[in-house]
Amino acid sequence: MPHFLLPGSFVLLADEPDWGIGQIQSVVGDRITVNFEHRGKQLINSAKVDLIAADDIVEERRAARMG
Repeated sequence: MPHFLLPGSFVLLADEPDWGIGQIQSVVGDRITVNFEHRGKQLINSAKVDLIAADDIVEERRAARMG
């Protein structure tokens, strides 16, 4: 399991980009609960899907909002 899959981290689901950025809520083995922008909470099996780290994207959005 990649090191970025920790509660509080932000991720994108490679197969479902329309779901938006999600924040990891919990990790139990291969099962990860993620709260996505446009889809809500989802239980993801990390062994079957690709999650991409999105912390950098979130930081860019915050910086843009702060002006």
